[in-house]
Amino acid sequence: MKKLLLIAAMALITANLFAQLPQVTLKTLDGKTVTTDTLRNGGKPFIISFFALWCKPCQRELKAIAEVYDEWQEETGVKIFAISIDEAQNAHKVKPLVDQNEWEYEILLDPNSDFKRALGVNMIPAVFVFDGDGKIVDSRSGYTDGSEQHLIEKVRALIKK
Repeated sequence: MKKLLLIAAMALITANLFAQLPQVTLKTLDGKTVTTDTLRNGGKPFIISFFALWCKPCQRELKAIAEVYDEWQEETGVKIFAISIDEAQNAHKVKPLVDQNEWEYEILLDPNSDFKRALGVNMIPAVFVFDGDGKIVDSRSGYTDGSEQHLIEKVRALIKK
C-alpha cells in the first residue's frame, strides 16, 4: 500500500512539473485584472513565488532575491511574479510592504487563493520555475537562507538549452 501511495504521489509531482499555467483571474496592485495563463517573459524563464504578509520566511526569501534580482535579470532576463495570498481585507497592506522593501517584482493578488489551489500549493513560501514556454520545470515549498541560489541555478540551466 505504501508503494502505491508513493507511486501516486510521484506521478502527481511529475505531472505538475510539466504542466502549463492554469487560468485564474488575479489583480494587480492598482486593480487591473490579469489572467494567469498569460503570464510570460518574452520566451525567457520566469519564477512565481507565493507569499503572504504574515509569512516571515516568504518575506525573507523575497528580500534575499531582491538583493540580487538586478544581477539575475542582467545575466538571464528572468522575471519574478510575486503572488500575495492575503485575504481581500488585507490586500491594501501589500503595496506598503512591497514599497518598503523596494521589490521590483510584478506583484499580483490572489485573495481567494484560487491560483494557489490551482497549482496545488499547500505551504508557503512556494516557488515555481517556468521555462520560456510557460511550463513548470521546478518547484519547492519552504525557505532556508541561501536556497534562492537554487532558483538562479535552474534558470541558468534553462537558458543554456
